[in-house]
Amino acid sequence: MGQDHSKNQEAKSSFWRDPRLYQIASLGTLLTYGLLWLHFDISPLQIAITFGVALLTQYAGTRWYNLSSFDPRSALVSAVGLCIFLRTNDLLVAALASVIAIGSKFVIRWKDKHLFNPTNLALIVVLATGLGWISPGQWGQVAWFAFLVACLGSLVVTRTARADVPLSFLGFYMGLLTARTLWLGDPLTIPLHQVESGTLLIFSFFMVTDPKTTPDSRSGRILFTFLVALCAVFVQFFLFRPHSPLWGLIVCSPLVPILDRLLPGLRYDWSRPSSDTFSTPIPTSLLVPLSISSQQRRTS
Repeated sequence: MGQDHSKNQEAKSSFWRDPRLYQIASLGTLLTYGLLWLHFDISPLQIAITFGVALLTQYAGTRWYNLSSFDPRSALVSAVGLCIFLRTNDLLVAALASVIAIGSKFVIRWKDKHLFNPTNLALIVVLATGLGWISPGQWGQVAWFAFLVACLGSLVVTRTARADVPLSFLGFYMGLLTARTLWLGDPLTIPLHQVESGTLLIFSFFMVTDPKTTPDSRSGRILFTFLVALCAVFVQFFLFRPHSPLWGLIVCSPLVPILDRLLPGLRYDWSRPSSDTFSTPIPTSLLVPLSISSQQRRTS
């Protein structure tokens, strides 16, 4: 009885340590703010369809791959992210975006790790096909809101031990914008205005930080964020496409397995969010007691 009670207590503690709960709460707060105060152009029915289809797809994937249990947390994170970013006049497109986002976690994988951030992939597919759009100015330029996003994002990345990702990405992105401005002889107010975007901050703190689609080691993550920022600047100023960070992330995501091989680190576990300051790879034999099964990983 004592051992069972101890296991139950450990399971409860592990559940509340899961950073996805904080992501859901933080993104949910942002969505609520957008709906009530900024009057987002998204209907309650679209929100319900997005969440419902995301959870149904997660459940279908759980049954198809014979997973031990249904875990809705990742599906909820993706669903609220789609509600924040995606705008469409067709409810079927909202449903399709949810299927693409959640289904990609089960289908597009490499060594028990899905390649693409689910929300990012769904948004890119919808944008590329012209079925939907993103409203870049929906958050406005209110300074206190940017601070709110940064604070909520800091909470999430601290829980996921991925604070290096948004800081390095924003540093590289702003640095590249500033370098271009200086090269052209333009005023520095231009890059400052370009980064005054609630959408950019949400992307930096909630999307590019996904520990399941970023390199395992800190050095790998820093290199990855540089590549994403470089690609985003190229897309913005040479291909003239909006939402360039989203395109930068989708292009660079397939490089993560290569970076993991060149710069190995400890594989992330949602139940044990910890930092890998020294990025020291641990022998596989020592990871077995700490790892979860391959089937369970597919749900993350």
